Order: sequence, then structure tokens, then C-alpha cells
Amino acid sequence: MKKLLLSMVALVVAFAASAQQLPDVQVENTEGRKISIRSLVGEKPLIISFWSTTCKPCIQELNAINDQIEDWREEADFEVVAVSVDDVRMKAGAKAMATSKGWDFTCVYDANQDLKRGMNVNLTPHSFVVDKAGNVVYSHSGYTPGSEQELLDKVIELSK
Repeated sequence: MKKLLLSMVALVVAFAASAQQLPDVQVENTEGRKISIRSLVGEKPLIISFWSTTCKPCIQELNAINDQIEDWREEADFEVVAVSVDDVRMKAGAKAMATSKGWDFTCVYDANQDLKRGMNVNLTPHSFVVDKAGNVVYSHSGYTPGSEQELLDKVIELSK
């Protein structure tokens, strides 16, 4: 019985150790300065959403989040980070689009796609929920209307 219990504890520890951490990767903020994505982790959970200007579902998801963010913030304290994976040639267009959409969240630019690779993002949109310690606790790829609610549900879980 003791061996079984020790094996179960080892399995839980191994599983916890394999949880993905937010990588320490540099991205560009709206002002053009390089920042560590980890510097955005702190006192609140994060929703991190990868997008590009040519991805219509990405824009739909970010618009849906933006439309509901005020109501969501009444239910949980969190931040949203939109990560553009547009390359250097398209970065100015991504910045212009983010500004024109009036998104009420942090936008960063991953023109070299270092963060995208570090988070194993293959397709956009791809969203993550990250806890206060920088652990990725939820991952979702693709978008259908209403699926943004899953992000809020995970953030509420973390807030309890």
C-alpha cells in the first residue's frame, strides 16, 4: 500500500513538473520597446491570445473578448494580452489594426515568433490562461462564437 501511495505521489509531482511555464521571451510593446513576456505576470491571471492580421477568427475572438471585458472584470480580476505573430513587414499593420479596433487590453508584437515557438503555437487563434505564478493552466486553439466563455470560466476558477 505504501509503495502504491508513493507511486501516486511521484506521478502527481511529475505531472505538476511537466506543466508548461510561460517562457522568458522578449516581445515588443506598443511603444516599440522590448519587454519580457514574463514581466506581464503578476498579481492577476492572464489570458494570452495569439493572433495575426490575416486571421479572421483571431479578430473575431479578440473583438468578442473586448466587447465583454468590462462585464468579465466584474466577475474576476485578470488581464488580457494579445500577441501579434505578424512578421516585421506586417507589424505596422498589426499595430494600426489593434489601435483602430480600440481593444482594451495589452497588445504585444512577436515579429520573430520567438514566443509563438516557445509556447508551441502552430495555428492562430490560440489562447492560453496563465496563473499568477506564470503556469499555463489552459490552452485552446481555434475560435467559434461563444468559445471565449471558456477563457472566462478558467479565469474565474483561478480567482477563487
